[in-house]
Amino acid sequence: MSDIVTAAVAALNEKLGDGGFDGTAKFVIDGEGAVMIDSDGARAADDEADVTLTADAETFQSILEGDTNPTAAFMSGKLTVDGDMGKAMQLGTVLS
Repeated sequence: MSDIVTAAVAALNEKLGDGGFDGTAKFVIDGEGAVMIDSDGARAADDEADVTLTADAETFQSILEGDTNPTAAFMSGKLTVDGDMGKAMQLGTVLS
């Protein structure tokens, strides 16, 4: 597992708190790996999900740090979404 994925898991678990996420989401970080988010929190894994979000490491880190709005990243083509757009929007509010 890459250092970027390890850091992403820690950051996402901090943002999610004790609540977890209603459904399953997967972040694919180009060239690094994948992070799954569900009711148990975040973990490094590459399982099936309701929604898959894909971005490069720089964009993903910028979203986690709050420097980039997930919707803006999607609209500019830096973030792709495959699957349940409602879940993606729900995740966007968790990350903000």
